[in-house]
Amino acid sequence: MKTPKLTMQERQIEKELLEGTYESVSDSEFKSIADAINKRKKDTVLNIRINKQDLDNIKKKAKRLGVRYQTFISEVIHKVAM
Repeated sequence: MKTPKLTMQERQIEKELLEGTYESVSDSEFKSIADAINKRKKDTVLNIRINKQDLDNIKKKAKRLGVRYQTFISEVIHKVAM
């Protein structure tokens, strides 16, 4: 079985869980977080053509941030669309 590649944030969460320092939240706060996640589920595919240099720069920036480049692009679109 292939081990998933974790982002820096995910590795920090895993570390805190293993050390027992991760704080639990109230049921209402958990529901609020779960609702926010459900609202952000990706359910549409978008195909676009962009300049190769732009894509290379996006990939570099995403790597510096510790996220996948498609996730990074999705987040940028979400912020612009709001």
